[in-house]
Amino acid sequence: MKLARRQFLHLSAGAAALPVVSRIAKAQAYPSRPVTIVVPYPPGGLIDAIARILAESMRVSLAQTVVIENIGGANGSIGVGRVARASPDGYTLSIGTGDQFVVNGAIYPLQYDVVKDFTPVALLASSSALIVTRTAVPASDLKELIAWLKANHGQVAQGHNGTGGAQHLCGIQLQNAVGAKWPFVPYRGAAQALQDVMAGQIDLMCAAPAASLALVRSGRLRAYAVTAKVRLATAPDIPTVDEAGLPGLYSSVWSGLFAPKGTPEDVIAKLNSAIVSALADPSVRQRIADVGMERAAPNQQTPEALGALQKAEIEKWWPIIKAANIKGE
Repeated sequence: MKLARRQFLHLSAGAAALPVVSRIAKAQAYPSRPVTIVVPYPPGGLIDAIARILAESMRVSLAQTVVIENIGGANGSIGVGRVARASPDGYTLSIGTGDQFVVNGAIYPLQYDVVKDFTPVALLASSSALIVTRTAVPASDLKELIAWLKANHGQVAQGHNGTGGAQHLCGIQLQNAVGAKWPFVPYRGAAQALQDVMAGQIDLMCAAPAASLALVRSGRLRAYAVTAKVRLATAPDIPTVDEAGLPGLYSSVWSGLFAPKGTPEDVIAKLNSAIVSALADPSVRQRIADVGMERAAPNQQTPEALGALQKAEIEKWWPIIKAANIKGE
């Protein structure tokens, strides 16, 4: 009787431990099949380029195929929504920007929560903006530009590449700082908007340095400040907004990698390690720089840093978006 009872207890304990052992073994075996990174834009754009650059290096670190899947539409909410509904096993991830993981939560009636339904993996890269105007604007520095905008806001027009996007929000923030309003002109892309600034059809933009810096250098645009705490390494002669007269007017495009909520911590750690390894590669950093972004600093490449940035961006931008009554198109 005692022997039978002892055997029963051993068997029961072993059975109870099986789920734990199974979960540990599953995490240790990850990834055992291809990993998919959903890019919530069509192929060929900036975030698609970042995803493909990192995927090449991640394939080596993970010893597994990393597939890029492009699912565009509704400012990226369709692709991100698919990841929110995916199994939390580390095999379906989303790369995205503040547009998807901050702005969309304020302008769309989403079927998911941009915070609660995701687990941050790593902050990848970012880029600030340049405040640029047509060359005929009679202002030689940012303080003079502010005065000109106040005096002429009824005739001013500002371009951007999409309602609720970083360029649009930068413009609203600029209006709030100046204390005057002027109309925005939305374009399908930044290139068309920049062309109209150069042609004098519109007056100013918050433009990506990758697209606008060469035009500034050639004298076709005038740059007043970079919307960041530090100057651009590629344009050390252009002052920051703090230096130029609008302290705190920070705006950037950032990219991060997210997994569905509930993804095991060990899997998140392995994915983060693969990203950190990729971003440490000089050739990867150069390719990211070539598309106009800068890799996140090493101490910012953590899940915690990405989560903190997302929270801070929501606290900053949601009140601005709601006050401006911006709605998704």
